[in-house]
Amino acid sequence: MMGLNSDKMSNKETTENVKSESQQKPQQQEKKKYYRKRYYNRYKRKVDTQKLSFKKVSVVIPLLNEEESLRPLYIEIKKAVKSINIDYEVIFVDDGSKDKSLENIIQLSKEDKKVKYISFRKNYGKAAALQVGFKDVTGDAVVTMDADLQDDPAEIPNLLKKLSEGFDLVSGWKKKRKDPFVKKYSSKFFNYVTKVMTGIKIHDFNCGLKAYRSEVVQNLSLYGELHRYIPVLADWKGFTVSEIIVKHHPRRYGKTKYGISRFFKGFIDLITVLFTTRYIKRPMHLFGFLGAISFVAGLFVNAYLTFEKLFLGKYIGNRPLLFLGILLIIVGIQFFSIGLIAELIAHQNRDDAEYLIKDKK
Repeated sequence: MMGLNSDKMSNKETTENVKSESQQKPQQQEKKKYYRKRYYNRYKRKVDTQKLSFKKVSVVIPLLNEEESLRPLYIEIKKAVKSINIDYEVIFVDDGSKDKSLENIIQLSKEDKKVKYISFRKNYGKAAALQVGFKDVTGDAVVTMDADLQDDPAEIPNLLKKLSEGFDLVSGWKKKRKDPFVKKYSSKFFNYVTKVMTGIKIHDFNCGLKAYRSEVVQNLSLYGELHRYIPVLADWKGFTVSEIIVKHHPRRYGKTKYGISRFFKGFIDLITVLFTTRYIKRPMHLFGFLGAISFVAGLFVNAYLTFEKLFLGKYIGNRPLLFLGILLIIVGIQFFSIGLIAELIAHQNRDDAEYLIKDKK
C-alpha cells in the first residue's frame, strides 16, 4: 500500500512539474522575445543614427504671440533630438510678440544653455525672422518649424534621415491637414498653381517644417513674404529638393496669424520669385517675349483692317479694333525697350561671386 501511495505521489509530482515547466515555457519565450525586440530596437536606433551624416542640428523657430505653446514645444524638440543622439541648439526668433512669449523664452534659455533667442522690437514678418535666425545657426543641419505645435517635433529624425540620403533641402508635406475648410483647400489650390508655374514636383511649398543643409540657409536671401517659396529659391540656386509626409496637428492654443489675404499676397510674390529666379540675369527673355506677342498681335489686327480698307472698301477710321492694334504695337515696343534697359543694368551688375561652386580641384 505504501508503495502504491508513493508511486501516486511521484506521478502527481511529475505531472505538476510538467505543468509548471509548460507554464514556464511561454513566460520564458515571452521574456526572450521582449529582450530580442529590445535589442533589435536598440540596434536599429544605432544603425539609423549612424546613417545621419550630421554632427549638430539647429532648430530655428519663428514665433508671434505663442506664450502657451513654447515650453511644450521645447520639451518635444528635446525628446526628438535626444532619440537620435545628436548635438543640437534651439533658436527662437520672437517677431515682435505682445504677450509673454519673450519672458518664457528667456526662462527656457536660463534653464538650458542650448536655447538661444532673438527678439525683434516690432513685427517684421516670418521671412525676416527666418533670415535673421539663419545667420546665427552653428549646426551643419538646420530644421525650421512653427511654434504653434501644429508641426510635430517627432518628425525631426525623419527629416534628417531623408536629408542624409544626399538631398540639400527636405520639405514637409502636410498630407492630412488639421486646418479649417477654407484654409485647407485654398492652400491646396495655392500649392498646385505654384507647382505648375515653377516646375518643382512637391506638394506643400509653405509647410513650416523643413530640414536644410547649412550651405542652403547661408545662400538664401529672404524678405517680404518669400518664405513661402524657399524650395523654389533653393532649386534656382542648384540645390536638390525633396519632401516627406509629416504629421500635422490641430492648433492647441491661440489663433492663427494668417488670413485669407495672405493667398493674394502669395500669388504676387510668386510672380516676384519667378522673375528673380528665372529672368534676373536675362530680363530680355521675359520682356522680349511679352513684347513680341503684343507687337505681332498688333500687326495682325492692323493687317486685317488694311485688307478691309483696300480690298473691301470699308471705312476703318473710327473702329475700336484700329486703336487696339495701334495700342498693341506701342506696348510691344515698350516691352522691348524695358527689356533692353534691364539687360544693360544686369550686364553692369554682373558678379561672379553669385555663382555657387559645389566642388573644385
